Amino acid sequence: MSDIIALDVSKGHSYCVSYHDGNCTAEFNFTHNKIGFARLRATAKLANNPTFYFEATGVYSRPIERFCKDNKIPYALLNPLELHLKTENLRRIKTDIKDAHKIALSAYDNNYRLMYFQDEKYSNLKEKCRFYEQVEADRKYYKVKMKTALQQTFPEMEQLFTDKASVLALNVTRLYPHPDLVSDLSKTKLKNTMKKETGKRISDTVALNYAEKLLRFAKNSCPSAHVNDPQVDEVKYYATRVIENTIEKRKLIKEMIKLGKKLPEFEIISSMPCIGEMTAAMLIGEIGNFTRFDNSNQLNAYIGIDLMRYQSGRSQKKDHINKRGNPKARAVLYSAVRNMIKQQASAQNHIVDYYYKLKKQPVPKRDKVATVACMNKTLKCLFSMINNNTKYSYTYRSSKPKEML
Repeated sequence: MSDIIALDVSKGHSYCVSYHDGNCTAEFNFTHNKIGFARLRATAKLANNPTFYFEATGVYSRPIERFCKDNKIPYALLNPLELHLKTENLRRIKTDIKDAHKIALSAYDNNYRLMYFQDEKYSNLKEKCRFYEQVEADRKYYKVKMKTALQQTFPEMEQLFTDKASVLALNVTRLYPHPDLVSDLSKTKLKNTMKKETGKRISDTVALNYAEKLLRFAKNSCPSAHVNDPQVDEVKYYATRVIENTIEKRKLIKEMIKLGKKLPEFEIISSMPCIGEMTAAMLIGEIGNFTRFDNSNQLNAYIGIDLMRYQSGRSQKKDHINKRGNPKARAVLYSAVRNMIKQQASAQNHIVDYYYKLKKQPVPKRDKVATVACMNKTLKCLFSMINNNTKYSYTYRSSKPKEML
């Protein structure tokens, strides 16, 4: 049996214990720097085919993961809840030293699943997806703040553009957040300023039309804030932030799709009706390599849509999904299935057929229950397609339903 190296990971440092045949041969505390990792590397070299075991502690355990990947050392990233259940006893003593030894002894008693070494493209795509989600969340936050401030400075501005989130609309809002900044300008000057400063190519006719509307709104506007009030600066600030986030969002979408196209399952996933390139890239980014799962049930559990059942004596609760998996992957998959249902007229899709079959049963399923069932069906379909290197085909499904489903 290979030696076990267990680590209790903390912020910036870890406590390490090395076990051989059930006996501790070395233990020490080290800092997450070059000197500390050099000592850890020396300990790993002295061990017999070592395997690392440590808890997933977010960003704090990332340096240990990188160390294992760079040195090609197999490791198990343990779920804290699972580890707690398997190591808890009546004595409540918790220290870094005790926890490290508990992890090592637990590794002897339990067959923990080792992490799969994925291509670096998968981890890069995942980080891009997370960055994209953060940028989008910031964009929505600043957009709400901008609208709140704009209602106090120039509420009629929202009527000027059909697409209020476009870069043109945001730039005009940033330049003219108050009617007093517009009222003294002529149509021609306003038109030229809009064409020059908005960063978007528009014709003279369109720019003049916007200028006339803006002057008309400014003439009749009576905002609650004066032109020198802090709310005007707020609008400028939030509009600038929204513009920056919008530009960064578009840039990230292009980069994610470009990176996703380099992976083998991208074309297979995007071959399903109503799953676009962006959704395919985000699914791969959040799930990773589909082939690392042994079956579709493991994939369901990873996303968190496996069933949770509770029954004790005469008490039995309704079944519901576990929600202990990856919530971001679950949200992307839910959005993809809802998009399939909305755009069902664009192409035939057996996921949509299954949705309406559940809705038309003698006991119809509720909308969300049917949607979750379709998420399960979609995952099974994608898992089968990727493992068999086959693109989606509605006719193929009709002739051989067992193989596709």
